Amino acid sequence: MTSSFERVPLSRRGFLRVSGIGAAAVALPAALTACGGSSGGSSGTLRLVGVADQQKPLDLLTKAYTKSKFTTSFAPTDQVQTSVRTQLGAGNAPDVHVVYPGDGSSMSMGQIAKAGLLADLSDQAWTKKIPASFKPAYQMDGKTFIYSAGSSVIGAIYNKKVFAEAEVEPPTTWSEFLEVCEKIKKKGKIPIALGAQTQWVTQLITYALVPSTVYAKNPQFDAQMKAGSASFAQSGWVQALEMYLDLQKRGFFNDNPNGTTFEQATSMVATGKAAMAIQVSAVLPDFRKAATNADDLSMFPVPGADKAADNWIPAGVVVGLGVSARGKNKDAAKAFIEFLGEQRNINAWAEAVACVPFVRDASSKIDPVLDPFLPFMDGGKAVPFMDQAWPNAEVQPAHFAMVQELLGGKTTIAEGLAKLDETYRKK
Repeated sequence: MTSSFERVPLSRRGFLRVSGIGAAAVALPAALTACGGSSGGSSGTLRLVGVADQQKPLDLLTKAYTKSKFTTSFAPTDQVQTSVRTQLGAGNAPDVHVVYPGDGSSMSMGQIAKAGLLADLSDQAWTKKIPASFKPAYQMDGKTFIYSAGSSVIGAIYNKKVFAEAEVEPPTTWSEFLEVCEKIKKKGKIPIALGAQTQWVTQLITYALVPSTVYAKNPQFDAQMKAGSASFAQSGWVQALEMYLDLQKRGFFNDNPNGTTFEQATSMVATGKAAMAIQVSAVLPDFRKAATNADDLSMFPVPGADKAADNWIPAGVVVGLGVSARGKNKDAAKAFIEFLGEQRNINAWAEAVACVPFVRDASSKIDPVLDPFLPFMDGGKAVPFMDQAWPNAEVQPAHFAMVQELLGGKTTIAEGLAKLDETYRKK
């Protein structure tokens, strides 16, 4: 399956963009470039602004929609976040614009909806099909404010040849996972390539484990965090980080993860020097491009529990669209979103960006390597990426720094999670 993510290796912002994880707006906006549609300014023309990786599906779907004309503009994440947020505040926002799931950035659904700047989409039929576990990414106070076609997942991208040489199969429990790593290590290969110098990579092992150590036991954890009745330091986050560091203590990572980049780790797995990397599915094209034979690579859910039935997975809603609550063309803009919510258009968008549609039918096309993740998503055992429920844009970089310090032996789990709790509580 061809994806727009194949164009460039992912930077930190690239990962945030394709996975729907919010990034703080830190750069001054450059002029947005019109990329398609009509250039007219009549009341029948909808102005749409998105991020660059939304261009492929939106070029396709705006052309297919005949009830409105469009002016469409696309730009990198930092530029769009700064520009659109400024326009929202000034009252001249686009009719339809990029919105990030959850509550963790200045352009996230939660932050914009709280300010009364997003139109309520709850009366549209597609909103009734949103899986319960994904509703926090789409909704606030029971109302839907963002359209997103689906989700990417985090799991282990692995080299099938290395697994075959070690005579191992993808594990289904944590103890089996450790056994697989030990057998691969004995064969002289690196079990897990970790490029923690690239900051966004630091979070992925935590995110892969926390669904099993936290949410499988307490699905209300996010709500309790918001209410102040739960904390990182007194939760399954402790266990997840202990498991993370145990992998390092057992020698299952490459030397000096904090000095290794995402690109270097990708090459290790693609060339067979390492067996696997715990990664977001959106970067599969990068791994395949680096491999001699793309079919050598596959993916499996990382088991975070000692019973297979207790495993849950992370599935993050990808960046989506919202409608300006104050726009002159609000009704026409909402009608376009309703069009996007038709199953054929959900499928088209998801296929264009290589994600799993949030609702599927017989015509939905999903990358076959993601098949092992579907039972979790269908069975209510998938949760959004953790940051999509965080209340501010500072928690995620604090998590990055904490993991790097843990890997470098510069902090303890207790100290790191106490700081994370403090950051979470900032107003």
